[in-house]
Amino acid sequence: MKQFQYVRPLTQLAVLAVINKPGTKIIAGGTNLVDLMKRGVTAPDKLVDINQLPLKSITATPKGLHIGALALNSVVSEDKLVAEKQPLLAMALKAGASPQLRNMATVGGNMMQRTRCTYFYDTTMPCNKRVPGSGCGAYEGINRMHAIFGASTQCIAVHPSDMCVGLAALDAVVVIAGKKGERRLPFTEFHRLPGDHPETDNRLGPGELIVAVEIPDNHFAKNSYYLKIRDRQSYAFALVSVAAALDIENGTIRQARLAMGGVAHKPWRLFEAEKSLIGKQVSENNFQQAAQLAMQGAKGYGYNSFKLKLAPASITEALKHAAGLV
Repeated sequence: MKQFQYVRPLTQLAVLAVINKPGTKIIAGGTNLVDLMKRGVTAPDKLVDINQLPLKSITATPKGLHIGALALNSVVSEDKLVAEKQPLLAMALKAGASPQLRNMATVGGNMMQRTRCTYFYDTTMPCNKRVPGSGCGAYEGINRMHAIFGASTQCIAVHPSDMCVGLAALDAVVVIAGKKGERRLPFTEFHRLPGDHPETDNRLGPGELIVAVEIPDNHFAKNSYYLKIRDRQSYAFALVSVAAALDIENGTIRQARLAMGGVAHKPWRLFEAEKSLIGKQVSENNFQQAAQLAMQGAKGYGYNSFKLKLAPASITEALKHAAGLV
């Protein structure tokens, strides 16, 4: 690991003044960044510690829930407001990482974590995300964990977060601060698909800082479920995960929200499957039809082709749990 400068500004204004300089990285919990530095995947010249900023609050607003970017994953997952208003988020957070990591990781840092693709982490292997133009080792390599949606010949890696899948399903909004003020971006637009530039993970601009996420009020608290299929029960990334939320009245689905993890370069929202469920009766058959609709455009790359069957089965199962059928 190369030597670097370390600064700890006390105000948001001071942070914004230094983070737009080349070679600068923001650090909060450091649960992903420090690993990347140790492995030589990234080598910043300066780390800007933002832990002194007042961005840890979890508060109810007239329109929903406001969660500061520095709120710890462990705190959010156990918060009474989150449990009452957005239990799907709590479920997703508790499915992620280990208790020790959740007690260090922040909401903003979780959003900014990079792929856990083995080719990305191994600096001896080609990776367009790490070294643009070097090739994608996973494309014809060992790609069991990789994407079946939204991939390109440049990159088939997946986003590793569970929290982000829950936030994508809940229509969350990212609050971003910059020198020109704040802007808001739908969570589903924050992360990018790889296209021809897989090195760019998200739409955070130079000199910008995530300050919060906001979740609008909804009627999903009673019928939500987060399903994570993984190789082992603890501390494993998803092969496939599903965030399912339903608004049900007298057995009829009024609204539905579905998002998947472990299948794309970003949390993968299933908009068409959601629409197909509106006005339908709660039934396994209707859930299976929605799950098949969700698979349009899916493509396997060899080792990960089993996901083409695992994904729709997981969608159906998550919907059944959300609806109280199991």
